[in-house]
Amino acid sequence: MKLPVSGSNLPHSKMEPFQVYSQFDVEPVQGEGSWFRDADGTRYLDFYGGHAVISIGHNHPHLVNQLQEQAGKLGYYSSAAKNSLQHQLAKRLGVISGYEDYSLFMCNSGAEANENALKLASFHNNRTKLVAFKKGFHGRTSGAVSITDHADIQAPVNRTGEVEFLPLNDFNALEQLSPSKDVCAVILEGIQGIGGVNIPDSAFLQKLKDFCDHSGAVLILDEIQSGYGRSGKFFAHQYAGIRPDLITVAKGMGNGFPVGGVLISPKFEAKAGMLGTTFGGNHLACAAGLAVLDVLEEENAIENARTIGAYLTDNIAGSHTAIREVRGLGLMIGIEFDFAADPLREKLLYDHHVFTGSSSDKNTLRLLPPLTVSQDEADLFLESLAQVLQSYG
Repeated sequence: MKLPVSGSNLPHSKMEPFQVYSQFDVEPVQGEGSWFRDADGTRYLDFYGGHAVISIGHNHPHLVNQLQEQAGKLGYYSSAAKNSLQHQLAKRLGVISGYEDYSLFMCNSGAEANENALKLASFHNNRTKLVAFKKGFHGRTSGAVSITDHADIQAPVNRTGEVEFLPLNDFNALEQLSPSKDVCAVILEGIQGIGGVNIPDSAFLQKLKDFCDHSGAVLILDEIQSGYGRSGKFFAHQYAGIRPDLITVAKGMGNGFPVGGVLISPKFEAKAGMLGTTFGGNHLACAAGLAVLDVLEEENAIENARTIGAYLTDNIAGSHTAIREVRGLGLMIGIEFDFAADPLREKLLYDHHVFTGSSSDKNTLRLLPPLTVSQDEADLFLESLAQVLQSYG
């Protein structure tokens, strides 16, 4: 039987995708490494990676081969049956990340990872109060958005009096937290991404860890954007030398295949039915996750992120009077200008075919290229940025 080509000869319909983002007039259709082509054949240098998702480059041959091979065997079965690929992925992730004694719960996205981390924390200490941070972003699902400091994306049902938002790196605010045992969990990003690439001080993270250890609160590090080598270490919090109770991951974990997870310290007891997922940890997701870890190791991608990130930061800082500050670690970089960044972002895209990211700080441009980006590609970005900035005097 000959099947119709998808999208051909469709009956008339008025249904369209529900628009959730303002979109550029670019449709990526094919990618390779740090580049993609749009539907018109124009080639773009991708310094955004679709919200930091593309960790090992577009269309990496090893990832493609592993997904094709697994799809030819079995694409999916639920966790109601054994899946040795989950065990392989957990063991590999434990060794590469330095968290061999933790467990891995697999899900489908970063928001879902944070939702399950919050549940685990509350199951563990039977508390309800949460501490999060201003300019933080943890997802758009109900629980995750309640700890996200973006009131415009919180529906009334998401707002709760159980969340307190503190300024990042504010030791005085931290000292005001009640020493009584009423805080369920403290959650923060390894590096705030959407908030404008803001880095928690190592001393501040250590103080948070001490607070949680003494009060019985659970420390959750959201490494969804900053993890998987993007900072130049496997996790950004590792610069501070702490070990959180729970670590949430997604984005670069599957290089575009939907996969997320929670790394769970040994202090948490697993109970049947406590957590669950239909699609999480499926066979294709595990194949993608294993392929990403292969490439991170074999191509020294984390070291490359540290090297190329430092090269970019050093060459951007002080290169133009309009640049106020360059913030970041590895290949998670924010460039703050003394003007709104969106017009500059558009010039980079349409005039120079370089895709970059925005943030909730309207003056900050975000750079999140693949961890495999080359120095030649970094130089192309620097040249494009310099040319665009010439128009600003």
